[in-house]
Amino acid sequence: MRIAKDLVAASATPLVLGILAEEESYGYAILKQVSQRSGGQLEWTEGLLYPLLHRLERLGYVASAWRTPDGGRRRKYYSITERGRAELAEQQRQWAAVVDALKDIWNASRSFDPGTIPALEG
Repeated sequence: MRIAKDLVAASATPLVLGILAEEESYGYAILKQVSQRSGGQLEWTEGLLYPLLHRLERLGYVASAWRTPDGGRRRKYYSITERGRAELAEQQRQWAAVVDALKDIWNASRSFDPGTIPALEG
């Protein structure tokens, strides 16, 4: 299934902030988390992730630091800030409202029988 670009863009911030709320991480690991958490439905590119991380950093939602793990290569690690946690909480409230509205509409449409509406005459 292909997920529309608009939906991918709208969900990117809460996904990244949610991942970073669990633990700090670096770009490639974030990409893998998004893919795993979505069951492979979301396959982000670096071209989507890094501009988002830079924007979140400019907004003060994430902080970054270069580190070299033992025996590893130098990577830029990102962590969520208190301001980012507040934004994540707001995003969660907004998404919960959207999900509730969609569930309500979809549940209503399942019980809807299109055969009960008379044909429109033109």
